[in-house]
Amino acid sequence: MNTVTVSSKYQVVIPKEVRDRIDLKVGSTMEVISYGNRIELIPIQPMNKLKGLFKGINTDIPRDLDRL
Repeated sequence: MNTVTVSSKYQVVIPKEVRDRIDLKVGSTMEVISYGNRIELIPIQPMNKLKGLFKGINTDIPRDLDRL
């Protein structure tokens, strides 16, 4: 488990292992969410990076005969 220390300016350093695992780059934007006593940092991905994320997903929706 990685641990970090909060500085006097309330800053933390994200460990290299975690940065590499999620491919975090300098200047990345992150959303901060708090759940009770827990904090989550969620990288905001540009829309063009998400292109093709659901390639091959089945988009057929079965419909009731009375809804056609």
